[in-house]
Amino acid sequence: MALQPSRTVAELRQLQERTGDEAGAQRVCWTPTWLRAREWLSERLAALPGVEEEIDEAGNQWATLPGRSPASLLIGGHLDSVPDGGWLDGCLNVLAGLEVLRRLAEEEPPPLTVRLVSWADEEGARFGRSLFGSSAASGTMEVELLRGLKDRDGVSLPEALASCGADLDRAGGAARRLEGAAAYLELHIEQGPVLERLDLPLGVVLGTFGVERHAVRYLGQSAHAGSTPMDARRDAFAAAARLALEVRDIARREGAVGTVGRVVTRPGIVTAIAGECEITIDQRAIDAPTLSRMLEQTQAASRRIADEEGVRVEWERVWRIDPLLFHTQLMEICAEAVSETVGRVHFLPSGPLHDAAEMVRAGVPAAMIFVQSLNGLSHTKQEDTRPAHLELAVRALDGAVRRALDWADDQQALK
Repeated sequence: MALQPSRTVAELRQLQERTGDEAGAQRVCWTPTWLRAREWLSERLAALPGVEEEIDEAGNQWATLPGRSPASLLIGGHLDSVPDGGWLDGCLNVLAGLEVLRRLAEEEPPPLTVRLVSWADEEGARFGRSLFGSSAASGTMEVELLRGLKDRDGVSLPEALASCGADLDRAGGAARRLEGAAAYLELHIEQGPVLERLDLPLGVVLGTFGVERHAVRYLGQSAHAGSTPMDARRDAFAAAARLALEVRDIARREGAVGTVGRVVTRPGIVTAIAGECEITIDQRAIDAPTLSRMLEQTQAASRRIADEEGVRVEWERVWRIDPLLFHTQLMEICAEAVSETVGRVHFLPSGPLHDAAEMVRAGVPAAMIFVQSLNGLSHTKQEDTRPAHLELAVRALDGAVRRALDWADDQQALK
């Protein structure tokens, strides 16, 4: 069967019609809509000769095409979305991999077993814990830290998993599916503006940014907005606002990114000076020394601003992950496939995290291909990519899979 990239575009549209609405994609993990998406994928997998499907303990969906060797090449993605999300984020990876699997299933058995995986809860949209399924497989999940998580309706994470046939205490059993994994490939929309600015349809990903995420609280004194002179104020919000600008300037100087995404003031009324203000800071960089410098500079700035504004400052780490670089030889394989498809190659880092990062942490050689995002938009219903570019992306993934199978087969022969 010849590869049919246009079929992938059509199936992406079908999935959006089935699991989205006028506000965008609604495939939030551990919900009935996500389960419908998983069933929709199962229907298509059932039509592939020789392909076996299973759901593991963490809710990850696997489709396995046996090859001449039990060692495996993994193609990964995720069907879940953020609320009101885009039609491509995550599911492009899975449906492009499905098209590659279709081609392989109609040919002679591949040199390695090929496994398509749709990871559960990459987004973390409902409970705030991203990369759930892939971290269960990689062994980095800390179960006790997740047990108490609840969504906005008070439903606990273990309860939500149980409603979908998964089990938090058994989720680590997903690690068995990585035994014998020789390589991992992932295709994704860029979710940023770089490729569009360069007028390039495709790019090869160097790795994922490291992340430092903190909650910072300024504690001042609440007082009346009308009767308190400006030079007598201990305004926690003013201090936080100044720090937010420092976060932006530090990121610019370091060639990285920094974001203040949430601001909460107390007492939070129009007639009172904020006696307390909490902000979240998300800092990302592709190399560890840069990320460390950014954090040190921001902490120093926060203390200086606290002194100048007459307030106190407290820091609490929310989460961190080191920068993770992809496998050099697999990146070159992806570069060859991209060059074969569009004639030019550009290497770029990924600011967003992806399941491929957990594969790196598990010791599986991994690489990614990006396809251009129009206007750099993602996590919104305005997310879009030209259909012609999506078709090129499917062809590039197929080319990377062909090359990676040969490379991994050679590597197995050397063992």
